[in-house]
Amino acid sequence: MNTFNTNEMNQQFDNVFMAPARAYAALTIDYAERMLNAQMEASQAYTDAGIQQLRQLSSIKDPQELRHYMEGQQQVVRQMAERVKDDADKVVSLQRDYFQKSQKLTQESVKQAQTATSKMRQPA
Repeated sequence: MNTFNTNEMNQQFDNVFMAPARAYAALTIDYAERMLNAQMEASQAYTDAGIQQLRQLSSIKDPQELRHYMEGQQQVVRQMAERVKDDADKVVSLQRDYFQKSQKLTQESVKQAQTATSKMRQPA
């Protein structure tokens, strides 16, 4: 008579379904945290730059200072464009990393499921 081993079944269920789900959830949470931190960092940098520009503008007292301020705007625009490019590169890198890791998790999960299925087919 065959005995039904619930511990083995529970272990296989965990290995095939729950462990991959937990790993994917952890990966997704890590990705979300990293993406949020990148967005907050970029937002803070843009806000700081804007406030700095407003402070400089509000401190102008004569036409020469205004001319100097306006000439400096080209440099500010270059710096901000570089910052936007760097931030976009960072987001692309985060997305690429997330995609590669989730793809690897999927491949490992499929391999584990195939292994578990082949074990279940073997006679006891």
